[in-house]
Amino acid sequence: MNGAGSDASEEPAPEPGESGTRTDADGERDRRPEGPPQKLLDRREELTPMLSQYLDLCETHPDAIVLFQVGDFYEAFCEAAEVVARVCEVTLTKREDSTGTYAMAGIPIDNAASYLEPLLDAEYRVAVADQVEDAEEASGLVDRAVTNVVSPGTVVDDELLDRASATYLAAVVEAEGEKNLGGDGDDPRTALATLDVSTGECRVTSAGPDRISTELERLAPAEVLAPAGLGFDPSGLGFETMLTDRGPEAFALDRADETLSRYVAEPTAVLDSPVERRAVGALLDYAEYTQGDDGALSYVSRIRRYDLRESLRIDATAMRSLELFDSRHPGRGETLLDTVDRTACALGRRKLEAWLRRPLIDEAAIERRHDAVAELLSRPLARETIRDHLDRVYDLERLAARVSRERANARDLRALKTTLDVVPEVKDALADAESEALADLRESLDELADVRDLIGEAIVEDPPQEITEGGVIREGFDDELDEIRATEREGREWVSSLEERERERTGIDSLEVGYNQVHGYYIEVTNPNLDRVPDDYTRRQTLKNAERFYTPELKRREDEILSAAERANALEYEVFRDVRAEVAAETERLQSLADALARLDVLATFATVAASADYVRPEMGAEEIAIDAGRHPVVERTQAEFVPNGIDFADGHVAVITGPNMSGKSTYMRQIALVCLLAQAGSFVPADAAELPVLDRLFTRVGASDDIAGGQSTFMREMAELTEILHDATEDSLVLLDEVGRGTSTADGLAIARATTEFVHDEVGATTLFATHYHDLTALAEELPNAFNLHFTVSKGEGKDGDGADSPDDTDAPDVTFLHRVAEGAASSSYGVEVARLAGVPDRVVARAREHLRESSAPGADASTSGAATERDGADADSGDTGADASVSTADPADDDSDGPRDTLAAYVDGLDAGSNGRPEGLAIDGDFDDLGEAEREVLAELRDLDVARTTPLEALNTLERLQRELNE
Repeated sequence: MNGAGSDASEEPAPEPGESGTRTDADGERDRRPEGPPQKLLDRREELTPMLSQYLDLCETHPDAIVLFQVGDFYEAFCEAAEVVARVCEVTLTKREDSTGTYAMAGIPIDNAASYLEPLLDAEYRVAVADQVEDAEEASGLVDRAVTNVVSPGTVVDDELLDRASATYLAAVVEAEGEKNLGGDGDDPRTALATLDVSTGECRVTSAGPDRISTELERLAPAEVLAPAGLGFDPSGLGFETMLTDRGPEAFALDRADETLSRYVAEPTAVLDSPVERRAVGALLDYAEYTQGDDGALSYVSRIRRYDLRESLRIDATAMRSLELFDSRHPGRGETLLDTVDRTACALGRRKLEAWLRRPLIDEAAIERRHDAVAELLSRPLARETIRDHLDRVYDLERLAARVSRERANARDLRALKTTLDVVPEVKDALADAESEALADLRESLDELADVRDLIGEAIVEDPPQEITEGGVIREGFDDELDEIRATEREGREWVSSLEERERERTGIDSLEVGYNQVHGYYIEVTNPNLDRVPDDYTRRQTLKNAERFYTPELKRREDEILSAAERANALEYEVFRDVRAEVAAETERLQSLADALARLDVLATFATVAASADYVRPEMGAEEIAIDAGRHPVVERTQAEFVPNGIDFADGHVAVITGPNMSGKSTYMRQIALVCLLAQAGSFVPADAAELPVLDRLFTRVGASDDIAGGQSTFMREMAELTEILHDATEDSLVLLDEVGRGTSTADGLAIARATTEFVHDEVGATTLFATHYHDLTALAEELPNAFNLHFTVSKGEGKDGDGADSPDDTDAPDVTFLHRVAEGAASSSYGVEVARLAGVPDRVVARAREHLRESSAPGADASTSGAATERDGADADSGDTGADASVSTADPADDDSDGPRDTLAAYVDGLDAGSNGRPEGLAIDGDFDDLGEAEREVLAELRDLDVARTTPLEALNTLERLQRELNE
């Protein structure tokens, strides 16, 4: 697409090595679209005034692509033009003048947003340079200036914003020797500040680096500011974001305090932490720069500090595995947010997402929300009335921000009035509110009658889009404007009656009075009647078949009309700006009202979901989780039938869950987590009844994934997630573990799974659900006092209902039906072969698998394929590993009073230390180990003394690898 008013013709992109090409240390060419083009720099003294102006703007915005207004287009030149042409899919043209030929590409101003979006998606920053004076009034070159810088985190255009979600800009700063105020020991603290530039919501917190990374993943800002030397790498986060490096001076404390002083009188009184002030100061400074450097953003009226410990901690792994906001199968599945979103307006939708991202941990605050939901549930007429009114509410937060930035037009003000008209009706619907939360909300619903009346009196009901061309201000609002309009109106009425009067005076029936923008008002007479034209007519224009004239009186009236219209439009624009400024002065009240309407919308939404989906109020403050007939809120909506299942942790805090693949173990664990999360967000829950404690953290280790770019295999990723859980979980946490240890050999995986279970039980004390195909772990329920077994039942053959027991001698291959029902006790099989058959694996493969299964279960089978391996036919085991499984077999620990293989091995090592080569009863060792050397004895002694309970899985793996290497050497 060509730019208007330029000498442009199509040509291919310039060859590498032309203007703007830079060469790095390795000799590679780097054609940068941001900053001043080298070709223009080289010819600075020769450039035309317009290109010189463009170059100056590029130098003052070296981090952005400058889009330069030329007529009705935004143009880019040189390297920037190549990027704009490629990314926006517009034609790359050229500009030629006496100084040379320059690549050029343009986008239309009236549709700029649709072209900016792909540039932002490609993580480019765009500086928009507008004409800041009227081209008709300019003497020489029209003055241009960058009016705003658009980046992924600073978007304010409605067409580029997600209506339903906040768009955050974030700043991350590390402390410089400052006192640690949080709970992360003596580690340096890191501050995180966030700002939604479209609404003015500004928040800041500080914690250890790991906690800040978790909070970043929870908020998923579109752009992150960080000091250039911080080494912050966004690629390690679980979401896409643009990293903006800023120089250290941008984060200096004195500069931050200077910036903050434009927003609060005493920065240290609002934020006593220097690192938090540095983060907020850098954030606001950058936001001001992107919005045109016009000083403080007046709509950022509240800077709030929050503590990460004041909400339920949900890390990015848990958010992904629970599918809170993003489906693991995009386009094919709903999320929790989709499921409970019945909000009536954009304000409520964003508030709902915020509540789900930060569930409460204050029991009293949770109960306040539940009380409000219960009342709205019991009053369906009031609830639906409120929702009907809220459906008419516009996006008040973003409207208020636009008004404050002086970017709102007359239609925005009318939308604001429509929203304010709703408030009295909403208050009436809440007149009998009894719950504390609803009563408080009613009191906080400021009707802003003064603002509503002002807009109603000043702005016409259906104003035009443009605010500089008249037709915006109501008649009767401004006396001077009414007088000018009366003059204009009288003049037009005089002109409209002129045609009839002149026909009577001249006798020319075909005479016409008209107007055009070039010649103004005229009287047109056809050629055959020219001899009847009066002497007071003055010729204005000659046409082929007619002449156009004016009279002295018509000329005077024309001057009056045009002058009055011009003055009226100018005055109307000034009156509109005054009205907008009066409304902007009430920005803080508008924001408070927006927050109240948003909260009311979410509470009404929770009540609506409870009514339509049969959710119940949970009893909070219980010692343990107890759920009767719980359901997965998302899955029950997407499946025709759903089998409810409950849980009761009265028997202990560790539940080991076994059962066939595809039986519903993962869904079951996730539904328990979602029930707890919804309850702490303030919602009722999908169950027949629920008694719940207030959780502090929610962890998941569910599903398989790798990080190839980061050098992590599936197993290493699993171990990293497990490490975080074992370090950070507390007795008030909920932990979901699914198939821990499956990415390595059977022996190693079982060892890790068992050690993890013991550690969680003995050391952490967290409420834990552990789904596994390692059936050996079910024995822990007998050994650990606070562990118990659950399993998923199946139905075999004709009406046989059981826990999955399957004899290896079965040859009729009975059909298996998964009942998706939880029962007490342990399953005896995983039915992996049957799942393979259901998945469509060829019959020959299934039959041969059954043969292998029977052979491995036969008496006298090799130790590497017998015992636990038979029962774990569905586990992810490394069948080629014959290490520990092949060399050591143990007696059933239930047959004696020992603690199993660990005590037997310890007794053997103790015997070696005493000089005995005898083996303890119950330990079978293949191979000649009677004559062990000193090195071997040291390895065995270290194994004996290893404190398994205090060894993390990753440390255990490293220790085993080292000991194995020492033995091999």
